[in-house]
Formats: sequence, C-alpha cells, structure tokens
Amino acid sequence: MYNLVLLAARPPEWTHEQFIAWWRVEHAELTYRLPGLRAWRHTEIETAFDTRSEGWDGVSVLSFDSAEALRKALDSPEWAAAVAQVGDMRGRRLAVMGTEKEMFTG
Repeated sequence: MYNLVLLAARPPEWTHEQFIAWWRVEHAELTYRLPGLRAWRHTEIETAFDTRSEGWDGVSVLSFDSAEALRKALDSPEWAAAVAQVGDMRGRRLAVMGTEKEMFTG
C-alpha cells in the first residue's frame, strides 16, 4: 500500500468534538469519492503522549495501491472538491506520503 497520512488540528474557533464530527461526516463524504482509495483509517486523538505531541485532533491514513494511484487521486476533481471544502479554515496539518510496511500483526 501507498499511504497519504494527514495529522490535523482544528481551527482555533472550533471545538475538538465539532472538528472530529466534521471530519468524519461532512468531509468524509468527499473523501470516500477519491478515485483509487483502498482504505481509510481515522484516529481521533484523545490524549497526547507528551507536551511535544499536544495540540493535534486527529490522524487520517488514506491507502492506495501505488504512488501513481495516489497521484491520480491528488489530480482528480474529487480531491479538488475536498481541498475546496477545507478552504481557509485555519487549522494546522502535516501531510506525508510513503510506502506502508506491515511490521506486526497480533
């Protein structure tokens, strides 16, 4: 799998609960439509491990078959619609892409 991993923090005027609800409902409606999307996992951040980790609300991992499949999704009208919906909401995010390697299954 090739993943797009997004770590996000809500806009300053939103509550954590409001942001998670938006991400998992309204924004999800657009995310589900991404061409080539194979899996999507979302984690609501409830507790920070330490002070360096504070201030984040959630993590999304969007999985595709390959880097090329992800690039096609990022060039799609569906991605453009998702980006437009986010607009200038003024939250923070980190976005990284890379190959997944399963290290353990229990």
